[in-house]
Amino acid sequence: MNIVKHIPNTITSMNLFCGIIGVIFALEHNFEYSFYLMLAAAVFDFFDGLSARALKAYSNIGKELDSLADDVSFGVLPAVMLYSYSASNFNRNISYICLILAVFTALRLAKFNIDERQSSSFLGLPSPASALFCSSLIYSLSLHTTTNLNYIFSSQYSFIILAIILSLLLVSEIPMFSLKLGGHSSRNYKIKVYGFLIISAILSIVIISLGLHWSLAVFVCFFMYIVSNLIFYVIKLFY
Repeated sequence: MNIVKHIPNTITSMNLFCGIIGVIFALEHNFEYSFYLMLAAAVFDFFDGLSARALKAYSNIGKELDSLADDVSFGVLPAVMLYSYSASNFNRNISYICLILAVFTALRLAKFNIDERQSSSFLGLPSPASALFCSSLIYSLSLHTTTNLNYIFSSQYSFIILAIILSLLLVSEIPMFSLKLGGHSSRNYKIKVYGFLIISAILSIVIISLGLHWSLAVFVCFFMYIVSNLIFYVIKLFY
């Protein structure tokens, strides 16, 4: 038996395993561990594709497994985190609406699998970006160290609106840059990516130097990723 060809799928399975455990912690209102597990899932998600390319161990089952794992780790987990935090502070019944994020993430992943236009960049918000944005937000809110952020999300409807906006962005046709530069030779595209990475690094240093929790840096970076892509899209529409 060729063990090498099973390495990428094993890594993908670890992504799924982290997502499942993260959901359990989220339901127990342990947002710290659910956030850490999502970060671990993102690392495994990065390395499964990398290992598949390096080992030339591509398979149809690997592609399907990757989508299933991503839907749990980057769809169900962030949706449950939104629901769990909202339900623990506000009306539980209304909080169920937050779970639509998991449904639209599944739609996003299904579209991605059959859309050949998204080989080197994205149309719509990538599910890991949506998930890390949500998880870092919930973890930051649970720490109660960022007064302004807690004030913005002091209403239950702010979580509902967030879930709806992210759901629409996931299945939208809005172009969004990928942080992988390998498939692009365009100078403007590389300027976008490098500019984003440099600004993100600077903002992270500033946030940490101010004594704020590093999870806020993750939230700010992914917030900036979403907003910057929307700005680029609007500019392209009018110019």
